[in-house]
Amino acid sequence: MIHFIKEACVGNLQEAINAEKKGADRIELCANLEVGGTTPSKKLIAEAFQKLSIPIRVMIRPRGGDFHYQEEEVTLMKNSIEYCKEIGVEAVVFGLLRVDHSIDIEKTAELTRFAQPLKVVIHKAIDATPDPIEALRELTALEGITTVLTSGGKPTAQEGRKNLKKMIEIAGDRFEVMPGGKVTDKNVQELHQYLQASAYHGKRIVGEL
Repeated sequence: MIHFIKEACVGNLQEAINAEKKGADRIELCANLEVGGTTPSKKLIAEAFQKLSIPIRVMIRPRGGDFHYQEEEVTLMKNSIEYCKEIGVEAVVFGLLRVDHSIDIEKTAELTRFAQPLKVVIHKAIDATPDPIEALRELTALEGITTVLTSGGKPTAQEGRKNLKKMIEIAGDRFEVMPGGKVTDKNVQELHQYLQASAYHGKRIVGEL
């Protein structure tokens, strides 16, 4: 069986520890998962970094709601990224859209540059764009993006699998397209048979935490 990375989305320290014990290859660390995840506290980032031996990717999202951010919110995001760079986590995770829900390429490029040398993940904000496949094409023009997390513009990765397959082809070796959206330990193998992605993301990707 070809190995693929299982990324567990976690909302606190105990879930992070449980995810590693259950076989997660890396985690996405968030606060407030009930609103889709926001930036975790500095304390939580530091504790997770201390306790875990698997890579940690940190959500950079100053609030719930839409992904159109004012300048002061972008400054907050930069402050959080700066802390992640100091700690030395593997990656930061963010997504920025314009008022019309298209990808804000300028702000995305700015934050991607700022985040170096950390890896950069563009999260499911891409699924809120009018055309996620077109949005992905736009992202291929930027340097420094490591991963795009997406459900192919549909409510779940299973429903979006045809789009996901196309997105994986478009991304090629420029960056990883990581399917997410109700991906669990029960359906990940079946999804992988169809998609052959290198990594998958879910709150229950290694079971209940």
